[in-house]
Amino acid sequence: MILGEIKRFLRDGNSLRVSRSIRDAAYRILKVRESLEERDEEATIERIAEVMQVQEKEVVYALDAISDPVSLYEPVYNKSGDTLQLLDQLFDETQSEELWTERVALKDAISRLAERERRILTLRYYEGKTQTEISAEVGISQAQVSRLEKNAIGALRKEIS
Repeated sequence: MILGEIKRFLRDGNSLRVSRSIRDAAYRILKVRESLEERDEEATIERIAEVMQVQEKEVVYALDAISDPVSLYEPVYNKSGDTLQLLDQLFDETQSEELWTERVALKDAISRLAERERRILTLRYYEGKTQTEISAEVGISQAQVSRLEKNAIGALRKEIS
């Protein structure tokens, strides 16, 4: 078994293990694409899928499986010594490092508030309740809720800044 894996690795020369059925499908796709191009037809994904009688996503999946992996540190642009890597182009706006650090700082600052202020902020901003609803739940007046909320937000701003 070990000898077979070594032979497969040397034969395929690919660092990723792709199943034989997917690899075979990809090679059939390449043959269909070549035959379409020989007949001067446009070898689109749609046309290849139609000829092979498979779904388009299967064609894309098989071709992606046999493509060489690309390093995140692969240079995609290099001008006058300024190299831009593929990693520099990948960015998730919903999970940026700055947003993550702000969330950690906010969570830490909230944990330092008094229990009552923490509960009011949780009810107000995480559960979306009004000051009147909070006052009924906590058992204080709406004005007290407003004052505690204002003080808690001020303390958070001071703590985070």
